[in-house]
Amino acid sequence: MTDQIQDIDACWNRIGVAGDHSCEILDKAVHCRNCQVYADAALRNLQRPVDPGYLREWAEHFRTPPDNSARHDSSCVAFRIGREWLALPTSMFQQIAPKAIPHRLPHRNARGLRGVVNAGGKLYPCISLADLLGVDEAGGEASAGRHTFARMLLVQWEGQAYALPVAELHGIIRYAAGELKPPAATINKGIERYLAGVLPHQDMQVGCLDDSLLGYQLARTLR
Repeated sequence: MTDQIQDIDACWNRIGVAGDHSCEILDKAVHCRNCQVYADAALRNLQRPVDPGYLREWAEHFRTPPDNSARHDSSCVAFRIGREWLALPTSMFQQIAPKAIPHRLPHRNARGLRGVVNAGGKLYPCISLADLLGVDEAGGEASAGRHTFARMLLVQWEGQAYALPVAELHGIIRYAAGELKPPAATINKGIERYLAGVLPHQDMQVGCLDDSLLGYQLARTLR
């Protein structure tokens, strides 16, 4: 075999798997990577002197300070109610559950409280974000090209769990805190008071709800 290939760096390209397959060792080795000639060439490649330009390039790369402004240091779960795309911090979430019909609670008529729902064998107070935020649930359309279903967001605030029905779930969005924008002047005023900011994402403008403000309002519905 040594006589056949004066240039061992190219033997696999001429008589090996990338060539005409005439190498006498190929039947036994199955593939050139199992051949000692190929392995020796790889070893020499790793041991070759490093080009000065390569060293300068990587030295410059590691001298450059990291761009922390683009670090995705926050995350939220986005969902739709009516025409509005909203989001809550992922830290509030316990799980996502199928839509359920709430059972009314006698003598309880706080704004937004629709009753209790059973999710996984546990009872949760069911609170309508549409009622709290003044959103028309009848508006909005499902995302094009996606199978969408109404869901319940099972969230927790200061030890109390809640079920929040939504029309559509988008999922988790990771973002840098600096990406949040002020809400537009035309935004629903009921939503605006609870917003931490607006997050541009794909073709959506997602209103990121302030967990402290909303959590306080959720707790008020149970008093």
